Amino acid sequence: MPQVVLSDNGHEFLGEVFTSWLKSNGVALQYIQPGKPNQNAFIERFNRTFREEVLDRNLYVRLDDVREATYWWMINYNEERPHDSLGGMSPVEYRNQYVEGSTFEVSA
Repeated sequence: MPQVVLSDNGHEFLGEVFTSWLKSNGVALQYIQPGKPNQNAFIERFNRTFREEVLDRNLYVRLDDVREATYWWMINYNEERPHDSLGGMSPVEYRNQYVEGSTFEVSA
């Protein structure tokens, strides 16, 4: 579990079920200042990317269709897609380059 969840002030993050679950699991909830989405830029960027690349591309009939599209998008994003933060390499390429230069054995 994370120690803290950083969130905007949206109604979905103010609800009793959500806040009670966090409390019962020992997770602190920290809100950004209203009107300051840049204080949570990482998730704002993720939300935009996910919305544009998955949710807005199709009209989904079933929740399972969204889950499947999300699964394949996550595989692509986390393993195959080049990332600027990794020098334009995919996470798999970056890991393989790291392993080649390491003296430690890494399991795949």
